[in-house]
Amino acid sequence: MTSHLIIGNGAAGTTAAEQIRKHDPHAEITMITKESLPLYSRIRIPEFLSGKIQEQALIIKDLPWHEQRNINLITETIVSQINYKNKTAVSQEGTTFSYDTLLLATGSNSFIPPVKGSDKKGVFTLRTAADARALAAIDTNEKEMVLIGGGLLGLEAAAAMVSKGKRVTVVEFFDRLLPRQLDNEGAKRLQVLLENMGFAFRLGEITREICGKDRVEGVTLKSGETLKAHAVLFSAGVRSEMSLVADSGIETDRGIVVNEQMETSLTGVYAAGDVAQFDDINFCIWPEAVEQGRVAGINMAGGQATFKNIPPSNVLKVAGIALASAGNIDVEGKMHSDIVATDTTYEKIVKNDDGTIIGCIMLGDTTSFNKILKQIKGDQ
Repeated sequence: MTSHLIIGNGAAGTTAAEQIRKHDPHAEITMITKESLPLYSRIRIPEFLSGKIQEQALIIKDLPWHEQRNINLITETIVSQINYKNKTAVSQEGTTFSYDTLLLATGSNSFIPPVKGSDKKGVFTLRTAADARALAAIDTNEKEMVLIGGGLLGLEAAAAMVSKGKRVTVVEFFDRLLPRQLDNEGAKRLQVLLENMGFAFRLGEITREICGKDRVEGVTLKSGETLKAHAVLFSAGVRSEMSLVADSGIETDRGIVVNEQMETSLTGVYAAGDVAQFDDINFCIWPEAVEQGRVAGINMAGGQATFKNIPPSNVLKVAGIALASAGNIDVEGKMHSDIVATDTTYEKIVKNDDGTIIGCIMLGDTTSFNKILKQIKGDQ
């Protein structure tokens, strides 16, 4: 019986486990995670923050789902070291797990820039359900909050806090919001919509220091301005969690380097999701994590599957505002684009010289996004 070990139970790890079971009914599958929950939706964390849903509603694949597929899910357990030669992994508690094939689906960690005072009480990140619990427990009387970095999840979390009576100021290094998803016009329109909700912005700014004695009292910017703050939330991107391959000889860059089978430079060891880097790209988005997990799982079970780069796409809501983007959004405005805009919506379809659609932005109304995305991918 083949033994498969998966470290991490996010979109990539859980999808891989599902595929292994589909292709090998008898394999032993063990999935270890430091999380307390089975696979859950990070995208819905802001709904939990705002009180719209309970924590249980975050779960996508519950414990019975794992049991029905004979997937041994071990939660609240940290793997501290791996002996790649002997094919064993050891937890912090000293439990040893043996494997024939290994998938590293360890995800990513919130990046906290080297800002003085970032270790004070009242400083938060938002990546996990545990982070969300901590943020949700902020004293209701503490109204002022600063969001450092204008990332997608951060803006959505900030909107949840605004709905609970917080006053949020966003400090963003770039001169516009969501530079990877929006062009200048789209970003301006989103900013106005958020300002109408009560957001304040300091764009093109850098945080110099988080002030206070033991806990947060304010945030000083490079410009010299000090913002009053009872809490600070970092949303400054993520970094791949690669500690388990340190000194292993496995090739790494921004992530663990993999081939199109999602196999690392060490035979029998795979990586997928936020921790993986394929063709010089470290995606760190849900759809790619699912597809990479699918490919890894099939190959681990002895099948044949390959991962192909697909146009990056995002579909979500920012503070309740529908947003979708895909492919080349032509930030510099050098290509032909069809633009339709109203007071509350903005649509941009980017085309190359022969009229082929290669990218799009939709803000406020995303009903036609799937149709356009198929054309970008060349599916129709």
